[in-house]
Amino acid sequence: MAAREEVHDEYTQDGTVDLKGKPVLRSNTGGWKACSFIIVYEVFERMAYLGIASNLVIYLTRKLHQGTVKSANNVTNWAGTSWVTPILGAYVADTYLGRYWTFLFGSAIYVLGMGLLTLAVSVPALKPPPCQQTEVTNCKPASTLQLAVFFGALYILAVGTGGTKPNISTMGADQFDDFDLKEKTYKLSFFNWWMFSIFLGSLFANTVLVYIQDNVSWTLGYGLSTIGLSISIIIFLAGSGLYRHKVPMGSPLTRMARVIVAAFRKWRVPVPADPRELYELDLKEYEAKGKFRIESTPSLRFLNKASVQTTGSSNTPWMVCPVTQVEETKQMLRMIPIWVATFMPGVMFAQVHTLFIKQGTTLDRSIGSFQIPPASLVAFVTISMLVSVVIYDKVFVKMMRRWTKNPRGITLLQRMGVGLALHVVIMLVASLTERKRLRVAKDHGLVEHGGRVPLSIFNLLPQFVLMGIADSFLDVAKVEFFYDQAPESMKSLGTSYSQASLGIGNFLSTFLLSTVSHITKKHGHKGWILNNLNASHLDYYYALLAVLNILNFIFFLVVTKFYIYRAEISDSMEVLKEDLEMSKFKVIDQGLEN
Repeated sequence: MAAREEVHDEYTQDGTVDLKGKPVLRSNTGGWKACSFIIVYEVFERMAYLGIASNLVIYLTRKLHQGTVKSANNVTNWAGTSWVTPILGAYVADTYLGRYWTFLFGSAIYVLGMGLLTLAVSVPALKPPPCQQTEVTNCKPASTLQLAVFFGALYILAVGTGGTKPNISTMGADQFDDFDLKEKTYKLSFFNWWMFSIFLGSLFANTVLVYIQDNVSWTLGYGLSTIGLSISIIIFLAGSGLYRHKVPMGSPLTRMARVIVAAFRKWRVPVPADPRELYELDLKEYEAKGKFRIESTPSLRFLNKASVQTTGSSNTPWMVCPVTQVEETKQMLRMIPIWVATFMPGVMFAQVHTLFIKQGTTLDRSIGSFQIPPASLVAFVTISMLVSVVIYDKVFVKMMRRWTKNPRGITLLQRMGVGLALHVVIMLVASLTERKRLRVAKDHGLVEHGGRVPLSIFNLLPQFVLMGIADSFLDVAKVEFFYDQAPESMKSLGTSYSQASLGIGNFLSTFLLSTVSHITKKHGHKGWILNNLNASHLDYYYALLAVLNILNFIFFLVVTKFYIYRAEISDSMEVLKEDLEMSKFKVIDQGLEN
């Protein structure tokens, strides 16, 4: 009997299976040996993606001859699409194909887009002739066919990332069994290494690849990105035999819709005072599927009507829903106000890859004979974020823990709040730096006809470094918050919250830039944002963004005041260590009893 129990314990208890749908042995699959392939994949994939994204605004300006507003908006529209399509990818994975196969189909589309993009920048007939004029709009514009090929490739790529982005990180987390305390601790380390792999890929793209694109060849730069993506997929496939897979259990969006519809269909039905009278599945049904059952709570009480059984509703999912499903829906809805507050940071990050880089093209970029690519300053966002994360974990958390008694140092929402406050500072610094640049341009007579301002590009460094520090607070906390606070069966949807906020932020950036550009040109005014940045007023635009960040920060403070944390299943390392110690004592006690 003991031997049988030992064999049974080797199987994962969280419902994971192999590609054939059979239960998997914990000793043969998952864990770090599976995740190592996923982490290395992310290094090459981030290099490939950012090898395109980081310098895209420069290509649109120099090679396709697009103006400031048009090129910036094309970048943010594409980036927004790239970050919103993961919602669709998560839906397909959760409902139909599972994460592995959705990822593979997405990867095939991704490689196709990258290949077409490399072709578009390589074939002379697919781009307009070179032009050296300062005012790019005076150059011959790209033809309809040339634009169709280039942007068609870009958006094919965006569709492909929709299948890969939401599934690769959650698939990595799937390699650790939440019902095994030791593996549960490893899951927290996985996210640290996951972020580190993103840093490595980003750093290479923002230094080596953008230099090659600016100074050697766009064909070689984009070609290396395509090769890097191909290598990443081969690495992922090499680990296929080790992966654990979650069986598709239906879309969380569908389950949420059922709860909302059922509650509204029974809006006149009273909710019983005793929550035990509400409809709920047996605990064994949840345990068999590796899921957690959640008790009813009084918040958003109206949705509890979905769990009230009425005549003829017992077998109708759109009429009656289990309590756990209702509580999962409540938690996802409670996070929406916090999610809305993360849209504005998406707008801020859009400036890094657009207007910040455009500013760099107007400044002195030389160090001796070496010319610094403007997009390479984005590397300082990555470097400062990496350094800040280490300082945060090793110094700040320990210091704050003594004061707050919180194992995290400060709560996730407090950490996000610090990042939001820093965004106000960033835009104020950017506005003052731009005012200095415009003053030097005026002093040297470079306003009317443009030209390079005799001011070092490193004057822009503070706003890039501060962005990295802000991200070490906001972005890391945002990913952890939406993953941690999402119910166990809706982790993919929670992850897509953090990704989609970047997409919506990019779309908002497009709207703001277009609106401000249009309004400020009315009544004979020159406008704030022109193709000639020396005659523009980006300092006014950055000041406007600072004001919007202040308003967003106030909104965040209001909504967080009313937010109720979910009991965090993936809580701090200290709690997990205590659980592990308790489990050891239980094993010892059982051994003594035997």
